[in-house]
Amino acid sequence: MTPREWSQPIEMQNDIVRLEPLAERHLRALFDATPAETFVHFTSRPTPWSWESFAEFFGGFPKEPTACPYAVIDLATESPVGSSAYLDIRPAHRGVEIGFTWYAPAARGTKINPASKLLLLEHAFERLGCERVQLKCDGRNVRSQAAIAKLGATREGALRKHIVMPDGYIRDTVMFSIVRDEWTTVKAGLLARING
Repeated sequence: MTPREWSQPIEMQNDIVRLEPLAERHLRALFDATPAETFVHFTSRPTPWSWESFAEFFGGFPKEPTACPYAVIDLATESPVGSSAYLDIRPAHRGVEIGFTWYAPAARGTKINPASKLLLLEHAFERLGCERVQLKCDGRNVRSQAAIAKLGATREGALRKHIVMPDGYIRDTVMFSIVRDEWTTVKAGLLARING
């Protein structure tokens, strides 16, 4: 199976969110709900911050052959509140990365993130047959590290001086993963958070 076949987008839904393949129809609502500082720790971002650069940046994202981005729709409002994506799709090694995750401020700290990650992880482990799902973030981004750990992912360590950021800063990248042997436990934890 090729990366392109693995990255064919499908719609996924549970009681809290629906993940729709990211499309032009989502972009205006996402731009209106998202402050520019959301992307300060991202390795690439819309620059300069404007509707035009945002639309151009995210409009090209779905065309990446090893990426599959989704709009996160809050079912309570039927509005797009953020995005998450499969990245670094590696079917030969049965692995993917979940990343480029961001939410409008009102969605942060709610059940939106665990519900979204549950859908992405279920699809990865139970349909694609993944052995490993990795997540990573900027070493300075303590909030993202805490959120990833709370999902049940294992912190593997830091890749030092790993990526040159758009502003020239050379960041450390903190790596996390969930492997197939851990999925049952991780899934139970996510369900407990969502249903609790």
